[in-house]
Amino acid sequence: MSASSHQQDAVQQEAVVALARQAFDIEARALLDLRERLQGPAGQAFTQAVDTMLACQGRVVVMGMGKSGHVGRKITATLASTGTPAMFVHPAEAHHGDLGMVQPGDVVLAISNSGESEELTALLPVIKRLGVRLLAMTGRPGSSLARHADIVLDCAVAQEACPLNLAPTASTTAQMALGDALAVVLLELRGFKAEDFARSHPGGALGRKLLTHLRDVMRSGDAVPRVPPDAPFGEVMREMSAKGLGSTAVVDAAGRILGVFTDGDLRRKIEAGIDLRTTNAAQMMTPNPRTIRDDVLAAQAVSLMEAHRITTLLVVDAQGVLVGAVNTNDLMRAKVI
Repeated sequence: MSASSHQQDAVQQEAVVALARQAFDIEARALLDLRERLQGPAGQAFTQAVDTMLACQGRVVVMGMGKSGHVGRKITATLASTGTPAMFVHPAEAHHGDLGMVQPGDVVLAISNSGESEELTALLPVIKRLGVRLLAMTGRPGSSLARHADIVLDCAVAQEACPLNLAPTASTTAQMALGDALAVVLLELRGFKAEDFARSHPGGALGRKLLTHLRDVMRSGDAVPRVPPDAPFGEVMREMSAKGLGSTAVVDAAGRILGVFTDGDLRRKIEAGIDLRTTNAAQMMTPNPRTIRDDVLAAQAVSLMEAHRITTLLVVDAQGVLVGAVNTNDLMRAKVI
C-alpha cells in the first residue's frame, strides 16, 4: 500500500472517530440537560410520577410507537425486574382489543417524543374514560399527549445526534435514561434488595450467586473425607487420595471437627523432617480450621475462601457436626464463581 493510501486511511479514521465523538457529546449534553431540569418544575413532576407509580394498585402500562415503543419495552422490562409490576401494550394493537389489558387501578406511561403519535393520541379519550392515571414522557410539553396527561415528564433534547437532526438518537437516549431513573428511585423506595432481583433472574449469574445455598453444591455423605484422631498416616493419605479434595477432616466420634490435614500441611511437615510414618491424624492436623454452615448461600463460601486464600471449606450443621465439604471447583461447576 502506498504512502498516500496510508494517509487517506488515517484521515478517514480521524473523520469517523470525530463523528462518533460528536454523537457522544450530543447525547451526553442531552442527559446533562435532563439532569439539570430536575432542579426545577420538572423535578416536581418527576416526584409526582414516582408517587403515582408507587401507589399504583395494578400495573404500570407502558405505551409507545416506533423507536419510543422500543424504549418503552426496555423500560417495562426494567420496571418489572426491579419490583414494579409493568407490561407493554402496543398502541396499534390497543385499537384492536389489547386496550382491554388496561384496568382500573393501573397507571399508563405513554412515551412519544413529538407527543402527536396518531396511534397513541387516538387512545387518550378511552384511557381517560377508564379513569386511570396518565403519565406522559414527551419532548414537547405543549403537545396533545401532554395536554391530556395528569403528569408530564419533559424529556426534550436540543438536537438529535443524527447529522440530519431527524433519526431518534439523543431523544431516545433521554427517554431511556428517564425510564431508568424512575425504576431506580422506585426500587430504592420499595426497599428492593439484591435477593429480590435474583428471584426475578433465577437463570442469570446473579440469580445463581444469590439463590444457591451451600447445601445445594457441597459434597456430602461418603464423598466428604474424614478420619478419626487416632488414624495412622497411611489411613489419612488413603482417605485424602480416595476423596480427591486434597485434604481431610479429623473428627471425633460425634462427627464434630477437631482439625484438618491438607496437602500443604503434608509438604510443610516433610520439609521439617518429621517422620510421618510414626504419627497419627491428631498429631498432624491443624486444629480449629475454618468452617461454614450448610444453610448459608454459596456466595458466602466464595467470600470466605477469597478472604483467607483457601480452596476448600468444611461444612457443618447448626450443631457443629461435619456434613459436607466444598472447593472452588465445585463452586465453579455450579456457576457461583
